[in-house]
Amino acid sequence: MHMETELMGAMKERAEIEAIEVFATNLKDLLMAAPAGPKATLGLDPGLRTGSKIAVVDATGKVLATETIYPHPPQNQYDKAAQVVEKLIRKHEVDLVAIGNGTASRETDSFVADVIKRGNLKCQKIMVSEAGASVYSASELAAKEFPQLDVSLRGAVSIARRLQDPLAELVKIDPKSIGVGQYQHDVSQSMLAKRLDAVVEDCVNAVGVDVNTASAALLTRVAGLSTTIAQNVVDYRDVNGRFETRTTLKKVARLGPKAFEQCAGFLRIMDGKNPLDSSAVHPEAYPVVKNIAEKNGKAVKTLIGDSQFLSGLKAVDYTDEEFGVPTVTDIIKELDKPGRDPRPEFKTAAFAEGVNRVSDLEPGMVLEGVVSNVANFGAFVDIGVHQDGLVHISALSDRFVSDPRDVVKAGDVVKVKVMEVDVQRKRIGLSMRLSDEPGQAQRTSRPANGQRQTPNKHAKKRTSNEPNNGAMGGAFAAAFAKAKR
Repeated sequence: MHMETELMGAMKERAEIEAIEVFATNLKDLLMAAPAGPKATLGLDPGLRTGSKIAVVDATGKVLATETIYPHPPQNQYDKAAQVVEKLIRKHEVDLVAIGNGTASRETDSFVADVIKRGNLKCQKIMVSEAGASVYSASELAAKEFPQLDVSLRGAVSIARRLQDPLAELVKIDPKSIGVGQYQHDVSQSMLAKRLDAVVEDCVNAVGVDVNTASAALLTRVAGLSTTIAQNVVDYRDVNGRFETRTTLKKVARLGPKAFEQCAGFLRIMDGKNPLDSSAVHPEAYPVVKNIAEKNGKAVKTLIGDSQFLSGLKAVDYTDEEFGVPTVTDIIKELDKPGRDPRPEFKTAAFAEGVNRVSDLEPGMVLEGVVSNVANFGAFVDIGVHQDGLVHISALSDRFVSDPRDVVKAGDVVKVKVMEVDVQRKRIGLSMRLSDEPGQAQRTSRPANGQRQTPNKHAKKRTSNEPNNGAMGGAFAAAFAKAKR
C-alpha cells in the first residue's frame, strides 16, 4: 500500500504539472492574440430580459457613452434600439462593433448586421469572447476605474477594450477566470497561480507597454514595477501630462535607479523627444547606437528602420568592455524593426447565418469557428451556437498528432465539419478533416510500437451495462496508460 500511495502521488504530481502547462500555453496564446488596434469601438454585452448593454470607447479606450437597449423579447423594442445604435455609431465615428459571445449573442449579431446594412454604416462587427468580463466588472479594480458606471455596463467596456488590445484588458482579470484550462480545479491552486502570473508577465514584457496609455494593472506586470510604483506612474502622468522621455520616469515617487534599470527597456514612449524611447533598446545601450551613428556619419533618427544600411553592419566593430557581440547584434535587430509587436495580424471568424443554436446544426455542415480552448485530448471550437464543439485529437489532421498544440492554439480561426450533434446533452462532435463523413470512425490510436491502428471490427462489443465514457473518458484512460508506461 505504501508503494501504491507513493506511485499514485508521483503520477498525480506529473499530471498536475502537465495540466498547468496546458493552461499556461492556452493563456499565452489568448494574451498574445492579435489586437484590432486603436480604433473607436462600440462594445455590446448581449442580454434578453435585462437588455443589451452598450459602451462606446475611443481609440485610447476612454469611455465616451453608455446605453441599454431592448431589441429582443420580451420587450421587443427593435426599431428604437436600432436608432440608438445607429446614432452612437455615427456620432462617435465607430470603426468596430464588439459583440460578447454570451446569451443572445447570435440574435444581437443579426440585429447589428441589420443596423449596419439599413444605415449603410462603415463599421465592422466582430464576436468577442466575454469570458471573465463579469468577474472583472464586479471586481474592486473595475469599481475604482469606473466608480460611476453600473456593474453591467462595465462588462460592455471590457468587451470593447479587449477587442482593441486583448493583452491590456485581460491582465485585469484573474487568469483562472478566463476559462482556458484543463482540470484547473483539481490541481494545486498556488502552483497554478504562480505559473499563470509568470505567463502574464512574460507576455506583457515581450510586447512592451506604452507608458502614456497603460493602466496601473498593466504597468504592475512590467518587470521591476510593484503595484504601488505602477499607481505612482499613473498618478504622475495624470498630474504632469504625458512622459516625453524615459528618463522622466526617474521623477516618479519610489521608482529608484534599480527599478528604472529593470523596467525601462519594456516601457515605450511613442512620438517622444528621443526616437529610441519607442524601441526595446535599453537606455543603458543608447551610447552604442550613438557610436554606430557617429562612425557612419548618420543621425540616430535616420538609423531606425534603415534595413539596407543595418544589414551591412558588423556587430564586432561596435563592441566594448560593457557591450559584447550578442548585445550589439540584438540592438541592431531592434533598430531594424523598432518596437515591433510580436503578435499576429488581426483577423476574425465569420459565423454562418441562420446557425444560432445547437438544434440548428446538422451533420455534414462545414462552418468557420474560433478555437476557444486546447486540451490534451483535442480542441474546443466556438462556432457561434453558445456551446463549444470538440475536435478530438484524432480529427485535427490527416497525419498522426501527439499534441493538439502542434496543430492549433487558442484564438485560431479554423474550418470544421459537424460530425455528430447531441441536442439533449448539448454535445457537438467536430472534425478539421473536411473529407471525413459523418458516422465514419473518427478515432485512431498509436500503440507503443509506433504503428497506427484502426478500430477492430472483431473487437468485443460494449454491453448496455458498460459505461461509455466518450472522448473525455478515452483521454483519461490514454493519459493514465501513458503515465504507467
